[in-house]
Amino acid sequence: MTNIRFAILGTAKIARTIAPKIKSSEGAELLGIASRSEESAQQFAQEFGVPLTYSSYAAALDDPDVDAVYVPLPPSLHQEWTEKAAAAGKHVLCEKPLARNIDETERMISVCQENGVVLLDGVMWYHTARAAAIKRIVDSGQLGELRQLTSVFTFRWDTMPMENLRMHRDLGGGSLLDLGWYCVGAALWLLDELPQQVYARANWCNDVDVRMNGFLWFGDENSGERKVATFESGFDAVRRRWVEVVGAKESLVCDDFTRPWKSDRPRFWTHDGDGDSTEHVVAGKAQEECMVEAFCELVHRGQTDHAWLQLSRKTQLVCDALDRSARSGDVVEL
Repeated sequence: MTNIRFAILGTAKIARTIAPKIKSSEGAELLGIASRSEESAQQFAQEFGVPLTYSSYAAALDDPDVDAVYVPLPPSLHQEWTEKAAAAGKHVLCEKPLARNIDETERMISVCQENGVVLLDGVMWYHTARAAAIKRIVDSGQLGELRQLTSVFTFRWDTMPMENLRMHRDLGGGSLLDLGWYCVGAALWLLDELPQQVYARANWCNDVDVRMNGFLWFGDENSGERKVATFESGFDAVRRRWVEVVGAKESLVCDDFTRPWKSDRPRFWTHDGDGDSTEHVVAGKAQEECMVEAFCELVHRGQTDHAWLQLSRKTQLVCDALDRSARSGDVVEL
């Protein structure tokens, strides 16, 4: 099986994390780095041992030896460069959030499928062995009938950095799209359905949510079996990244679901109602490698319409509804 040859469009901080993992992933090869600054591209290439540099993003798309691009650009540029990459016949691994809103997401998906290229968002934890183990337990019925999912993803800035893209709505900023994206996606994936209603409240700065608390209601409210997901995202609290799935019989807790605190010991727990718990340690590859290899597998299979892409679409749809709710103060129906 031939390697998928990548070019990276931009030298953002996250690109410095992903670049060495592309190189170490099975079935992948890092061919080039593109930047609007030739000097920046050269420095990146030298640091990470990248063979080729491109003085523009378009130049990378023009290279016939490039099979796929990784897009670590601000969310406001995701649609533009995903569409241009698709038109050039390049598969796209795009950072999360996939876009700023559902309209942009729908257009990105449509253009990629029209051009026969794979599109995948950059949520890494989904593709790990630990995530697969969590999903198996949730789906197995071990927890009993599911009742509640609670998730949190926060970190703290002492002072809101107004120059940061996360502080600008037009760039796709805000804690919901930056951090809440993981929480919403986890709820949709683990509960395996869309909510009927959502409600959110937020603290605002410069027209972006710097903290959001949200509710998602699943199922018929008159059935007596309605499930609820709650989440917290924010830029003003100590770093946390945990999820709890609660059933009628047991609960499952992962205290670092988006990235293990200790990479050599990815873990989670199941708890019964008597205080007894079981620790589950699920070793595996680095989650960046898991994501890159999952993307390469989709490319080799030619799967332009796949479950992860549908999850991305649903996550964007729900995030749009949560944003509307937080701005209006109303419960929003989906």
